[in-house]
Amino acid sequence: MKLDSIAKRFRIDKPKHFRIADHDPAECCGLTVDKAEAKVLLDEGIKRLTELQQRLYASNTWSVLIVLQAMDAAGKDSLIKHVMTGVNPQGVEVHSFKQPSVEELDHDFLWRITQRLPANGRIGIFNRSHYEEVLAVRVHRELLAAQKLPDSLEHKKIWKHRFDDIRGFEQHLARNGTLILKFFLNVSREEQRKRFLDRLDLPDKYWKFSLSDVAERKLWPKYMAAYEEAIRETGRDHAPWYVVPADNKWFTRMVVAAALVDALDRLKLDYPKVTGQALKDLDKARRALSRKGA
Repeated sequence: MKLDSIAKRFRIDKPKHFRIADHDPAECCGLTVDKAEAKVLLDEGIKRLTELQQRLYASNTWSVLIVLQAMDAAGKDSLIKHVMTGVNPQGVEVHSFKQPSVEELDHDFLWRITQRLPANGRIGIFNRSHYEEVLAVRVHRELLAAQKLPDSLEHKKIWKHRFDDIRGFEQHLARNGTLILKFFLNVSREEQRKRFLDRLDLPDKYWKFSLSDVAERKLWPKYMAAYEEAIRETGRDHAPWYVVPADNKWFTRMVVAAALVDALDRLKLDYPKVTGQALKDLDKARRALSRKGA
């Protein structure tokens, strides 16, 4: 099995027909964590990603925005830790978007996102993102009330308008040199339950658990409906969604690494070319440094 074929398998190319029920959270493409092939593929992905990130950083033209969305305990944090192992930390920034601050609520819903976009040559990772505005805010309508929108704007078409805004925002970024990759880590409700129980069995993981996590599980059908529509409405060639099986963390990491490598490969990145006088200056410097006592 090739790394790039794994990535293409989970890219949603026809988002209008997307249904979460059609995607198995436990899918592993016939691989198992004990198979040497699985480890080789992941190691290959991380090695190639490291090289591509160096080219991205050196070329300083494109930027990369990685959006991670998932239900709690899907493995976003560990994914970032394992997949980004080996890349230059100077070229990567991770931002977690939680409950908006008072200042953020005094601006439009995309304002806090634009403050954290990656610069040229950098990779930006959003652990949750602007999609919370059509996911958590949609499920919890009281969060929308806190945004203090004029009464005339808080109507039944607000979600359609936000999808319009998100599509326009992402198209603007793509047209200005940002490669956008969006990942929905598709964990099953049963696997989430097991991971929550694991947290309750380990004192060093107590801090990761909240009673609100149990309450949110009761809203699972509403969240799945919101995710389905968000993916249908915002999946585009320039900002694709990948629905990644998340019941097996090792496989989740492999798929995301494969998708990143595949997308960066297609940018045809290269190191800046040195020509003309600059090349002559380098040759002059080499001769000077080669002399004894230099």
